[in-house]
Formats: sequence, C-alpha cells, structure tokens
Amino acid sequence: MKYTILAFALFFFGAVQSQILEPVKWSTSVEKVSNKEYVLVATAIIEPHWHLYSQNVPEDGPVPTVFTFINNGSFLKKGNTSEDKGLTVNDPVFEMQIKYFENKATFRQTVRLKNETPLSINGKVEFMVCDDTRCLPPTEIDLVFTLK
Repeated sequence: MKYTILAFALFFFGAVQSQILEPVKWSTSVEKVSNKEYVLVATAIIEPHWHLYSQNVPEDGPVPTVFTFINNGSFLKKGNTSEDKGLTVNDPVFEMQIKYFENKATFRQTVRLKNETPLSINGKVEFMVCDDTRCLPPTEIDLVFTLK
C-alpha cells in the first residue's frame, strides 16, 4: 500500500511540475567600453508562439518589462535601458497597438563606475508574456552582471 501511495504521489508531482510554463529564459553579459564604463546586457530567449512585452506599453495594457539595478553607490546609470526594435502590432488579447518581442530580445543599460570596479552588479527584471490566447502572471527574475 505504501508503494502505491508513493507511486501516485510521484506521478501527481510530476504532472503538476510539467504544467509550469516558463517560456522566457534570461541570460546576462557585460561589454566593457572603458575602465569605468560598461554596458549591462540582458537577453531574453522566448519560446515560439509567446511574446514578451516592451518596456513601453500603453496604459491599461499588459505589464511592461521593467529593469531594476541594485545600486550600492558604486555606479551611475547613463540614460535609460534600451531595447531592440521589436514588433508593434494590434494585440488580440489587449485590443490595442502594443510593442512586443518574439524569439529573442536584448536590453542594454550603460553604467559608469564611481570608484573601484565591483565584481558584479545585481538587478531584477519584471516581465509578462502572452501567446494568442492567454497571458502568464508577471514574473520577477534576479539578474547578475559579472564585470571582467
């Protein structure tokens, strides 16, 4: 009887785990511009049929992609986080013109170091993804940008 319950529990856990959708995978890199200036690069790889929304979306639209860089006083942000061109379409879910990304999106933030070079800069990205019929709840992911 114990083995039957254990087998059922493992089957149920596996079925629940297989339903967790994570259609976006994030990676980070750093481009050195000078001794004090770096570009922090966050790249999203997006599964087919899903799209990731821009940082700039209309009010009453989806949750925009938002980057937060955790600053302990060691750097200054130069400008805003830039993003790829993306696609601007009439979104069937939100019924408005919205910019989003398919397959891949790259975001860049230039920073200028104040003094010593930190080993890394930490950040977070909050984002929302949809396909043509549904949207997943907003997700927040920790990012680490390792300086070389």
